[in-house]
Amino acid sequence: MAKKRITKATYLKWYEDMLFWRKFEDMSAALYIQQKIRGFLHLYNGQEAVLAGSAFAMEKGDKMITAYRNHVQPIALGEDPRRIMAELMGKVTGTSRGKGGSMHMFSPELGFWGGHGIVGGQIPLGAGLAFADKYNGKKNVTLTYMGDGAIRQGSWHETANLAMLWQLPVVFIVENNGYAMGTSVERTANHTDIHKLGEGYEMPNRAVDGMDPIAVYDAVHEAMERARKGDGPTLLEIRTYRYKGHSMSDPQKYRTKDEVAEYQAKDPITLCLNKIKEKKWATDAEIEEINQRVKDLVKECVDFAEASDFPDASEVYQGVYAQEDYPFIKD
Repeated sequence: MAKKRITKATYLKWYEDMLFWRKFEDMSAALYIQQKIRGFLHLYNGQEAVLAGSAFAMEKGDKMITAYRNHVQPIALGEDPRRIMAELMGKVTGTSRGKGGSMHMFSPELGFWGGHGIVGGQIPLGAGLAFADKYNGKKNVTLTYMGDGAIRQGSWHETANLAMLWQLPVVFIVENNGYAMGTSVERTANHTDIHKLGEGYEMPNRAVDGMDPIAVYDAVHEAMERARKGDGPTLLEIRTYRYKGHSMSDPQKYRTKDEVAEYQAKDPITLCLNKIKEKKWATDAEIEEINQRVKDLVKECVDFAEASDFPDASEVYQGVYAQEDYPFIKD
């Protein structure tokens, strides 16, 4: 596919989308403190440019799979954010009818295949999705995301070996936010250039500025086109940063305020807004309209979720077997 032009409309969409994702996550944190969201909660704050650039590179039929920092990804692919908020609050109107929660979002009809709570568990699944597309003669590509800690798992090495052997149409993306929970990249291995882990399998690889959606788009588009042509996988290390802790229970004592401030100066939302102002692509009044739309939509998501019911006890038996798809399963 030809590269898409990055225009005024692109920047305005990126700004509104990234701002909404940030405010959605901020509201999720507030609801968690109120105990309206339970369990674990991993926020995406700071990493929005990775998703904005990646989603812009995708075509119809392409797929995305990631770990448990996964609330806003399905929204980027077109899922109703009200259903995501309902899922976070365990309501029956959620994307998994309230049974998946924060760590297990799914919208396969839109190309989003989870949301996986097992560290590194999604890596072979992403290659499996790509294998299915190749087997069925489709020209689609699967973006498989993982953290800088997950790529230390054996599942990465086994998957990389088969993905290269079979030249699968998959792009492996490491969202390197600097820390595997509270352990810095420097403390997990004797090297910090994570993308070079692809070299042992002769897999094309590169590092990418993850605070810039254009840099992300360029790298992801190039890798996806290579995969579409049948030239196999790529490993991208997208260097980003999370402004919140690993999860809501993380006191973040392992990093300094100066370090956080350094990356906040590179905030992708602010940089995107500055570009819009510099190019005079929107007036102050128009920017305020965007900000108000975002605020209103976040409130609508919360109102929808709070007005929804919790699942009935009988729901525990639903979805265990897909009888309509597997007729050999008898009552």
